[in-house]
Amino acid sequence: MTVLADLPTYDEALAVYEPVIGLETHVELGTESKMFCGCPTAFGAEPNTQVCPVCLGLPGALPVVNEAAIRYTVMIGLALNCTIVPWSRFARKNYFYPDMPKDFQISQYDEPLCVNGWLDVDVDGQTHRVGITRVHMEEDTGKSLHVGGSTGRIQGATHSLVDYNRAGIPLVEIVTEPDVRSPEVARAYVEELRELCRALGISDVRMEQGSLRCDANVSLRRRPATPDGPENPFGTRTETKNLNSLRSVERAVRYEISRQASRLSAGERIVQETRHFDEGAGVTSAGRSKEEATDYRYFPEPDLAPVALSREFVEAVRATLPESPAQRRTRLTGDYGYTLTDIANLRGAGVLDLVEQTVTAGATPEAARKWWLNELARRASDAEIPPSQLAVTPADVARVATLIAAGELTDALARKVIDGVLAGEGGPDAVIEARGLKVVSDTGALDAAADAAIAGAPAIAEKVRGGKVAAVGPLVGAVMKAMKGQADAGAVRALLLEKLGVS
Repeated sequence: MTVLADLPTYDEALAVYEPVIGLETHVELGTESKMFCGCPTAFGAEPNTQVCPVCLGLPGALPVVNEAAIRYTVMIGLALNCTIVPWSRFARKNYFYPDMPKDFQISQYDEPLCVNGWLDVDVDGQTHRVGITRVHMEEDTGKSLHVGGSTGRIQGATHSLVDYNRAGIPLVEIVTEPDVRSPEVARAYVEELRELCRALGISDVRMEQGSLRCDANVSLRRRPATPDGPENPFGTRTETKNLNSLRSVERAVRYEISRQASRLSAGERIVQETRHFDEGAGVTSAGRSKEEATDYRYFPEPDLAPVALSREFVEAVRATLPESPAQRRTRLTGDYGYTLTDIANLRGAGVLDLVEQTVTAGATPEAARKWWLNELARRASDAEIPPSQLAVTPADVARVATLIAAGELTDALARKVIDGVLAGEGGPDAVIEARGLKVVSDTGALDAAADAAIAGAPAIAEKVRGGKVAAVGPLVGAVMKAMKGQADAGAVRALLLEKLGVS
């Protein structure tokens, strides 16, 4: 195995070679039943409890196409700017693996449902258009479980088990043109595709559970001898299989670029093969020699009729498409004043939808961003749950933000209100009433507390009168303590300075 120490640096590889990268992404569709039968698709069921004669490939069992899967595939195709063909059909892809109960996979080959699209991705302020060759439907395979080894892989295992629950789950395979030229763009493409599928509502796209998986095809070609010289032909590619995180996509592609550059620079050839990525070591290792299409002996699936979609069906699906992530970013930067970094942070914390709902409920965009990103995302993390499962609604947060803006709550009091709401004590108004948390509006009580603080710390008061305004902090603290935190610290500071004759 080539190890990291043997490789040229990434920059050294790029100085000589241009990466050529194409991506094949599999998305498990979130249908209630499988692609060709009525078995459920819920993740995490006991092994081999969600199977039937159809998905096990038993003799005489005939498949029936899942209409929802077709609709979801058309949604993806339209969102990726593809042409939806009026006529497509399924084929049998023949190969022999233990996780293939029929010894073939029902897929689409030369007549896919969606063709010739594109997806734009932004990296460091630059837009990269990635061409989409095809989007086609197929069924997922089962899952092999290797037992007895230390890594969960077949190497070192004493035996293997097969779970067919996943066999037959609807899959969409999205194949790009070899348009990607860097690991960063590869990662950004998969991330944008994930967000697009999530926005469409057609999959939970959880890479850690395998509902989105990426295969990265990487090759190198020598850069032209001169800047305006002719491009060299593509090199031999490898396919790194089943990358299950955005970080893994970027790291695996980066490693393959360096590994291939090392071999080519040493006069060795690149073997066309599949490879596997080791998350811990950050390296790829050889799998099997890469098959060509002829090796799969594709032929039309005899048990399924072709899929012929009317223009009316396609346009009806188009009418249901929601706002795309790119359109949403444009709207939020324009209407809310968010930066792209703000949006990425909110999305990463899982609160972007909640923030929008909070603004709709009456909060300002800045207040909604602040409370969900800083306070509530932290509490969700502490509780090890998604923010959407917190016992506080966007309407609750909007009400708290409104009370802060009106001067009826301070941030400190607001956090106590949120505590009460999360503890199940009712909505914000009920918690405020029960806990007596509103800002004190009794100016007499506030005046008395300020006078007492000044009288109790004459030395500090004298410093402030002498121009050391920053020394007023302890006096503010004394007043806040006397008011049990139910006063606005800014107003208290202004009152103290006024009493001490400091403008």
